[in-house]
Amino acid sequence: MHPLVETQNLVKDYNLGHTTVPALRNVTVALDRGEFATICGPSGSGKTTLLNLLGLIDSPTAGKVFLDGAEIAYNGLSKLHRIRLEKLGFIFQTFNLIPVLTAYENVEYPLLLTRKRNAERRILVEHILREVKLWDWRDHKPNELSGGQRQRVAIARALVNSPQLVLADEPTANIDSVTAAEILDLMKTLNEEEKVTFLFSTHDPQVVTYARRALTLRDGAIIDGHA
Repeated sequence: MHPLVETQNLVKDYNLGHTTVPALRNVTVALDRGEFATICGPSGSGKTTLLNLLGLIDSPTAGKVFLDGAEIAYNGLSKLHRIRLEKLGFIFQTFNLIPVLTAYENVEYPLLLTRKRNAERRILVEHILREVKLWDWRDHKPNELSGGQRQRVAIARALVNSPQLVLADEPTANIDSVTAAEILDLMKTLNEEEKVTFLFSTHDPQVVTYARRALTLRDGAIIDGHA
């Protein structure tokens, strides 16, 4: 069976004036379904760039990305949007919640972009908010929630549409270590019970201890964990 996501000789350069800055250099990596993996490395090593390419937020300078066995074509914006909506989930270190919406509405928001009916959306939102233990807080807006609760809302939003792959960029960066452990326990449980594949970028050693596999990036190249 083919990997869930795979890259082949992935290259990403950024042009800054007359200077070309290499962010990724010939990255070849594969993740199987159900993995709980991290990308580690110092600032500027290319972690977020790699997540953005795997999440179809950015396009590579060279190389290929495969998702569920199919090569990604970066010239079809509507198709990329549909793939992101149906197969990918994103968790950001700054939560990226919509301030004027309640927890329920933030989680429901991705579903509004689908063809799901009201009743189906409610079932999905209620299920995932109960999973992350926030159903009783569903009517609260982000500024009425703690950092850990906001991250739980972000996790629920990422998972509400049953994605195949969840990409988490420094998900514990803005919460304390005790709350981080609770969040990691939650994601590990969801990984095991819901069979969701997780890939984290992180500086946090605590996150690495939870991972079954750790990739290390340095100067835009994977130096460990790519077997």
